[in-house]
Amino acid sequence: MIESSDFRSKKLVLNHGGGRMPALGFGTLIPDPATTTSATRDALEAGYRHFDCAERYRNEREVGEALRTGLGAGGLAREEIFVTTKLWNSNHRPERVEPAFEASLERLRLDYLDLYLIHTPFAFQPGDEQDPRDENGDVIYDKGVTLLDTWGAMEDLVDHGRCRAIGLSDIGLDELRPLYESARIKPAVVQVEAHPYLPETELLEFCKEREIVFLAFAPLGHGIRPGPLEDPVISQIAARIGKTPAQVLLAWAVQRGGALLTTPKNVARARENFDVSALPPDAFDKINRIQTRQRFNEVVKTGSPGFIPRRTE
Repeated sequence: MIESSDFRSKKLVLNHGGGRMPALGFGTLIPDPATTTSATRDALEAGYRHFDCAERYRNEREVGEALRTGLGAGGLAREEIFVTTKLWNSNHRPERVEPAFEASLERLRLDYLDLYLIHTPFAFQPGDEQDPRDENGDVIYDKGVTLLDTWGAMEDLVDHGRCRAIGLSDIGLDELRPLYESARIKPAVVQVEAHPYLPETELLEFCKEREIVFLAFAPLGHGIRPGPLEDPVISQIAARIGKTPAQVLLAWAVQRGGALLTTPKNVARARENFDVSALPPDAFDKINRIQTRQRFNEVVKTGSPGFIPRRTE
């Protein structure tokens, strides 16, 4: 069977739970509630069927309402969309995992989740404060719980049936490897920043070998400029094949064997980011040879999201 070069309908099979994740996903990290609602509806209308949420984003209610009304308007069933949300750092204690999961389900107005992720491998002081800080303004970490403790509670959610699959976000290979070896239910998905300036090739290969879906966020470099969108290699390929630089970057992300998330905030951008198809092999190879290296989000070092708009060659 020859795989289609049109990535709009591409799905990746999860290693547990029986689910299939659409390769093109819509990320809901949008600060403004009204924009969250309109952008989510626009994404659904443009064809997106994969929606990535988080307790941390504080907008699960808006996403849930937009999905409910959008599904009704489009005559779509719940089973036709794939919804993810994430456990925040202040809920890593095992006894806090299920209540946090249930609270997210309630805000999203869903009966089950397709995927639940540990947002970062860092445990913060447990409580309702998402960013617990000491008198010096430093994050207060929770030393009384391990990542494997939290993972065990995530596994229990799968056993109970309302969470189809589980995984991790913002994790490096050094933290993922021992958890994978010890886990009873292996991670189905790993979500990390990835783009040509941060290809995460070793992590990608680890995931491929173990049938873990590699899910890239910030595939356009968070839109930070200068960045991948202005890279001359990307610009030249886009001009040559009649695609936008964004479409070239998104195609590369899927073509290397992963899934991706973008956050278009209007209809035109949603349609552009969803219109993704395979690159010619030589173009794909040229992108793989880009030498610039930069991480734009430093969350993997601290557990606190942060963007570093610097470029290093």
